[in-house]
Amino acid sequence: MKHQIIDFLKSSLNEDIGRGDLARSLISGVANAFVKSKSEGVIAGLEYIKYFSEIADVKFNFFYEDGDFYKNKDIIFEVYGNAKDVLSIERTMLNILQHASGIASNAYEFAKKTDNKVKILDTRKTRPNLRIFEKYAASCGGITNHRLGLDDCLMLKDTHLALFSSIKEAIDKAKNIIPFTTKIEVECASVKMAKEAMEAKADIVMCDNMKYEEIKEVVLFRNKNFPLVLIEVSGNVTLENIDKFIETGVDAISSGAVIHHAVFKDFSMKIR
Repeated sequence: MKHQIIDFLKSSLNEDIGRGDLARSLISGVANAFVKSKSEGVIAGLEYIKYFSEIADVKFNFFYEDGDFYKNKDIIFEVYGNAKDVLSIERTMLNILQHASGIASNAYEFAKKTDNKVKILDTRKTRPNLRIFEKYAASCGGITNHRLGLDDCLMLKDTHLALFSSIKEAIDKAKNIIPFTTKIEVECASVKMAKEAMEAKADIVMCDNMKYEEIKEVVLFRNKNFPLVLIEVSGNVTLENIDKFIETGVDAISSGAVIHHAVFKDFSMKIR
């Protein structure tokens, strides 16, 4: 993961610095700065920020770890070293902290709703080229990552199933192609589809945009006939309605809102 993070940091810096930081020629010497919170929530992104020390002439003194709670006006970390480098990385460093902490804080709000009764999952609805970063931030808030990409678990969605005569045909073909250890999840829009998926030996059944009573019916059918099948719920899940989904007895609830509804947290850097 270290090399991925360093590549990510270099790319992010190149975006901001462009042909060169025009202020660098004005600055000399060393600088000692600190980053302070202007909000409260769950910290994330420090695992990324620490690797700036490998591509810039700076060092860090962290007072928090990713996943910790912080309060308004807390000093999160100190950064010191070459003044040119400290100031050149400032905005990229703060963007990482603000973005990741926003996601982690939002994820925590989802996770604390469950009281460990059900897993909360994120989705693939992430910003291009930021999936690993955003999913890492979500995990810092206490939720569980769903698949990272199309190579991680086979999910048969409606667009896939439209090309087959039945769910069973699609699953049978998949089992002859995918690795032995790979799970198969089927997106189901009705109770009938969910039952067919279980009977066809799906590993995970996703109840997609189903009504609460329909989801309960799927869970009861699973409990009675296919106890090893996992049931996931997805579709328009928010902090306001997630309690109703939890009450259905499913194993997991996935929500893109964990990431794409998160709001940047506020931090600032000051020179001592």
